[in-house]
Amino acid sequence: MTAPALAAEGLQKSFGALEATRSVTLAVPAGGRHAIIGPNGAGKTTLFNLLSGALMPDAGRVLLGGTDVTRDGPDGRARRGLARSFQRNSLFPEMTVAAALMTASAIADGGAAAFWRRFDRDPARADAAAAIAARVGLADQLGALSGNLAYGAQRQLEIGLALATRPSVLLLDEPTAGMSPEETRAMLALLAGLPRTITILVIEHDMDVVFDLAERVTVLDYGAVLLEGTPADIRTSDVVRRRYLGERTQ
Repeated sequence: MTAPALAAEGLQKSFGALEATRSVTLAVPAGGRHAIIGPNGAGKTTLFNLLSGALMPDAGRVLLGGTDVTRDGPDGRARRGLARSFQRNSLFPEMTVAAALMTASAIADGGAAAFWRRFDRDPARADAAAAIAARVGLADQLGALSGNLAYGAQRQLEIGLALATRPSVLLLDEPTAGMSPEETRAMLALLAGLPRTITILVIEHDMDVVFDLAERVTVLDYGAVLLEGTPADIRTSDVVRRRYLGERTQ
């Protein structure tokens, strides 16, 4: 049996008396599209921090492709193919789009040594950056400063920076937060068009995006898994409608 691309087994994390994550278990198959939803305070970002290595769990395991990476930090997990984008933009504001993408790629390849190289003398890396920019809809913005991009374009660039590290697993923390309907549609098309060589786990509040993108959905509530199922399962669940969607059921 093929191991999941990403798995959590019984993850627990407390901050003092607060149980932020309570025995969370999930598995995302290679090439899968899986969404995490839940109200504010449900533990979604804590779970992402545990999966990415930004936090160490009090109990439980994280596995990438069947390999236990629980004690690896973010760098170690990145070297194993895990990339993460954040809810708030974390760009290179003084760099052009092209330079930012080349820097992300170079850091993934060689760490700190990347900063001592002249990217404009590396046509292969420049070509790769241009290809990523085209994939995320920024082909005509290669020379623009990252910090001057419109909000939606900045979010597209953040996806591009993650893709520049050539991930096999991509964690996306609310990729459409703060976007206009038009920007949201563009981001959804971008994510839907990513190749199945990339496994996607996404936190998202926009339920239209969740139902259009995800094949499986995990609902968190007070740090624990309330329900996991297909989008149809989530749509028709009385407990989810009451606890998360805020609907009354008969």
